[in-house]
Amino acid sequence: MAEGARDRAILHVDMDAFYVSVELLSRPELEGRQVIVGHAGERSVVLSASYPCRSLGVRSAMPMSAAVRMAPRAVVLEPDMAAYRHYSGRIMAIFREVTPLVEQVSVDEAFLDVTGSLRRLGHPQVIGDMIRRRIRTELGLPASVGIARNKFVAKVASTRAKPDGLLAVPPAQTARFLHSLPVRSLWGVGERTAQVLAGAGIATVADLAQVPVRTLERMLGAQGPQLHALAWGLDDRPVEPVRVEKSIGAEETFARDVSEPEALRRELLRLSHRVAERLRASGREAGTVVLKVRYADFSTITRSRRLAQPAGAAPALHQAAESLLDALGALPQPVRLLGVRAEQLAESAGHQLSIDRSEGNWRQAEEAMDRIRARFPQGAVRPATLLPGRGPSEGPAGAGA
Repeated sequence: MAEGARDRAILHVDMDAFYVSVELLSRPELEGRQVIVGHAGERSVVLSASYPCRSLGVRSAMPMSAAVRMAPRAVVLEPDMAAYRHYSGRIMAIFREVTPLVEQVSVDEAFLDVTGSLRRLGHPQVIGDMIRRRIRTELGLPASVGIARNKFVAKVASTRAKPDGLLAVPPAQTARFLHSLPVRSLWGVGERTAQVLAGAGIATVADLAQVPVRTLERMLGAQGPQLHALAWGLDDRPVEPVRVEKSIGAEETFARDVSEPEALRRELLRLSHRVAERLRASGREAGTVVLKVRYADFSTITRSRRLAQPAGAAPALHQAAESLLDALGALPQPVRLLGVRAEQLAESAGHQLSIDRSEGNWRQAEEAMDRIRARFPQGAVRPATLLPGRGPSEGPAGAGA
């Protein structure tokens, strides 16, 4: 372990059933009931589920059709992403009042390094209690907090504290805490790895901790030593306040399988505009465009193309994605999901406005549309080909970005 790592105080704060909790703010009559957030329809997936639903086996990302069978009395609510982003911003603002060392992991969770705040705010558990109290009092939302000397153990602790609890693991108790848990508690132990370990008689973290590193390496390759370190609570990664996205993408699962080429081209244009908007918001451009196609039988392929020069405007992204789709030739079966992703991101260098249809002209035009949408969200500006009723995804089964 790196020198000084043992003295760190790391918090992992994770909101409880975040999307559901936000919805309950305006629907208090649903408190304590079975609630699922997700697009209605058999082909969509669960975005969040209340704890009464989770007790029946409902989990995020499972097909909505399966969730409804498990919880037939559940109330299904359409997601309100704007509301979730709003509350996420307020939550992160509370964190940053405690410490500048906040690493946002997702819309509803973050790591906080409060080592430098101890003298000012007190013991880590006092800080954790204060954060939970502020989120509950100011926003009306529940949160769980894990406290430990590193990120891994803090994350495990917050999971064990759910729902709406706090668990602190003193440094001297780290190994004892971890060794009481099933081996699936370790990062990186999925179903396949768990099967390999079970075949060797390894069921708990304590079991794995006693296996020699070289034996684990023979069993699991490079993952073996990593899991052995985690089993002893060794994780020296710092809390990184700025997380640089390696890619920006958007995808759509259609309400019905699509086989018409023109419908797929329109959807590629829609997705390209969504990706371009996120690129502009982040001040970056794409060096590579990736196309994702999932067919009706769930088989999935990806194709990528490197751009001649970095681009952040929708036409350039769409042209690359469309050429990748054309290169696939005749589709072997209808398409269930289509996605566009920008990779090899670089900071935007800015573009000189000219009289031709250059990347800079397109980007400045789209930035103007961004400003119009910000002022008049109900009258969103979009390409004519994307007007309502002209794309295959009106009433989508589910979308990801």
